[in-house]
Amino acid sequence: MKRTLFFLAALISAGAQAQFLSLHNGDRVVFYGDSITDGAAYTKYVEAFVRLRHPNLDVKFFNAGVGGDRVSGGWMGPVDDRLSRDLFSRKPTVITVMLGMNDGSYQAAKPEIIDAYEKGYRHIVDRFKREAPNAKVFLIKPSPYDDVTRAPGWPGGYNGVMTAYSQFVETLAKANGYSSVDFNAPVVRMLESAKVANADLSAKIIGDRVHPGPAGHLVMAEQLLLSWGATPTLSNVTIELPLGKINAFAAKVSGLEAGATVKWDQTDSGLPFPLDRKDALTSLVLGSSDFDPKLNQQVLAVKNLPAGRHMLKIDGVEIVSLSAEEWNKGVNLAQFETPMLGQARAVWAAVTQRADMMYQAWRQIEFTQSWAKSPKQEAALKALNDLSDDLVIRAREMAKPVKRKYELVPVPVATTTKSR
Repeated sequence: MKRTLFFLAALISAGAQAQFLSLHNGDRVVFYGDSITDGAAYTKYVEAFVRLRHPNLDVKFFNAGVGGDRVSGGWMGPVDDRLSRDLFSRKPTVITVMLGMNDGSYQAAKPEIIDAYEKGYRHIVDRFKREAPNAKVFLIKPSPYDDVTRAPGWPGGYNGVMTAYSQFVETLAKANGYSSVDFNAPVVRMLESAKVANADLSAKIIGDRVHPGPAGHLVMAEQLLLSWGATPTLSNVTIELPLGKINAFAAKVSGLEAGATVKWDQTDSGLPFPLDRKDALTSLVLGSSDFDPKLNQQVLAVKNLPAGRHMLKIDGVEIVSLSAEEWNKGVNLAQFETPMLGQARAVWAAVTQRADMMYQAWRQIEFTQSWAKSPKQEAALKALNDLSDDLVIRAREMAKPVKRKYELVPVPVATTTKSR
């Protein structure tokens, strides 16, 4: 006979969790850098994470990365033009900068090259101090040149130059009251672990040794999000049978029915990160890093279930069949195909479409067609910016967690079921 229990768990809303991020309503984030930032994945991952975990947070993002850029600028103009047009014009309240890969000129360190990098970077920071004195600034240590999966070209390798630049960036950040974020050492550690797991595949994470693919950008996004105070848990629920005691963090649980089939309703505070775990490179990077433990925890534990296997259903969809012992220990549902993951994928699509639209507006209208100044051009840019704001609102609405119906159903011994 089933019993309906009425233990309610605490709800920690997305708005309440926002206090853990170094972001606030009204913030405008600009990512400034070279080709590793230019239209790249880590900026979109960061934006998506904020939407998925903090849908009530009103924050705008803009990618100002340009391929080939150095601290002195590049093909889209000298650094002072770049800063004025592409960064300060956005009125940023949060600025991230990653430069250095091109500044080393892909050769062993030379004093004159190092001096140019340091002098140019100090100039950038001086302009920040003058023109964005209240902005939160995060100076990012250059991501690595891959001297891990392939032999370095000389003792110390080109990543040795990037490591030296990283030390300078950290010192510069401290001297100016800014934060520094390490994209180098964590990616190197991931590459080292990946090489042990699969030497051939690991060389494809940074295929050209300079530009990480989307899987490699996960580790970079993780470092920036952690520096902003991101937390791992989007929900953590434990149900203790037979009394139906509920311990829920960052989730709301109600309507628990503790019968042969255990049923309840659950609303999490956020959505899981939409990863393609069937992709070999993504799987290798996840297995070689701490992305899931640090940022993607959606834990469910049900204790004291009868022996045997139990199928979890969410909104009537079969998710995974596990043993009572496994459910007792707890399972990270973020690793499975759930309705919440499907919702997260829709948010990810909205985020990437908006980011790509504004990237093209910047490149094709604001920059490439800058010679054709006219009221119509200005109107087009305004319309696109207005549309971007509308798409942000829609993405935030799409990301709001909804109540889901959970069931744990005993699996008959003779029945073939989906297994992990």
